[in-house]
Amino acid sequence: MVEAFAVASGKGGTGKTTSTLALGMALAEEYDVTVIDADTGMANLLFHAGLSSVDTTLHDVLVAGGAPVEAAVYDRFGMSVVPCGTSLAGFEAAEPERLREVVATLAADTDVILLDSPATLGSKSAVLPIVLADRVVVVLQPTIPALSDGLKVQEYAHSYGTETAGTIFNKVTEPDDVESVAEKSRRYFDGPTLATVPDSDAAREARRAGEPLLAHAPATEAAAAYREAARTLDVRSGEADDVAARFRSAVIPDPR
Repeated sequence: MVEAFAVASGKGGTGKTTSTLALGMALAEEYDVTVIDADTGMANLLFHAGLSSVDTTLHDVLVAGGAPVEAAVYDRFGMSVVPCGTSLAGFEAAEPERLREVVATLAADTDVILLDSPATLGSKSAVLPIVLADRVVVVLQPTIPALSDGLKVQEYAHSYGTETAGTIFNKVTEPDDVESVAEKSRRYFDGPTLATVPDSDAAREARRAGEPLLAHAPATEAAAAYREAARTLDVRSGEADDVAARFRSAVIPDPR
């Protein structure tokens, strides 16, 4: 079985990478999980996962004659993690369409793929993770502008047949903030609210320590919220060969 999720937000600063790794660690208690930093232009997952000094990253795989994908896969915190490099030269040399083959290859040996997606939809490399995924998890802050940005992600995803798995409200300082936008969220977003994650100093400390939140501060309310998100997420079974074939044949759209 395998299902691929794009974790997306529509804007920066929502805690998307923190959410990707936290959700991945929580899901890894039940599934084989592979996390891919698909933000080839503004990657930062490697810092969150303690992989900033590795020799081979996704940038090295996404070039003609580049490294095999297996060389960029690292076992971390109970997951397989594929970090992306941060250099401008690496980004410019990378060929986004090669991500199709990367995901297809990894689909053969995992249950859940989480694609940490770029914050905006302004380029082919940015929209490709959403097009490749089976479903998208939308990370939001509890504000009307954030809902608007998230809706753009959902609309784009739906236009290419990618469903919505649910939403995560992150960096919540006041529960009433969520209540004020929850009705609009339920009205416009498909899928359930997977979790409401309180703003947490522990999440920032985890990033500085190079660890996912669930490894750095597993007893916090924020960590518990991500475990609830994993329990709420209904992971579906897909045949690896079928999923891989779909990835390999995916058409790279022009951003809208």
